[in-house]
Amino acid sequence: MDIIIAPHPDDELIGCFDIIRKKEPCMIIYGGETESKRREETKEVKEFFDNVVGQLFLMNVPAHLLTKENTFYFPDPIYETHPLHRYYGMLGESIARSGKDVIFYSTNMNSPYIHEVKEPDEKERYLNIIYPSQKSLWEYEKKYILFEGYCKWIF
Repeated sequence: MDIIIAPHPDDELIGCFDIIRKKEPCMIIYGGETESKRREETKEVKEFFDNVVGQLFLMNVPAHLLTKENTFYFPDPIYETHPLHRYYGMLGESIARSGKDVIFYSTNMNSPYIHEVKEPDEKERYLNIIYPSQKSLWEYEKKYILFEGYCKWIF
């Protein structure tokens, strides 16, 4: 199963939209300290993506999910600039160093491995419907809609 670690609600769609829309089972773990309005907005994710089998609000990955069968998507600890994204990125690095399958993603699109999203209009539509409180973020900064990036580290 794919497990996406999203420090903030909307990071899962900004950074991993192509992963979610491939329709394989996935779970999303959001940063534990999330205001109630944004927690409410996340409920819409499961309404639109039936492959999202669970959503949790935690500061860590539960031990029972740390198996080799799962692929984890964490924010990139190097190219992300928000402190909470870096925190989760460093957590992802430690999980990767323990031998688990970890892929890093970008939400700020300044990493050298970004690519164009296959369906940017669809991505924007979902972001606007699911996260109306955050619309000003991508309304004028189209990089959040047009690009995504994934990187796997080899140790």
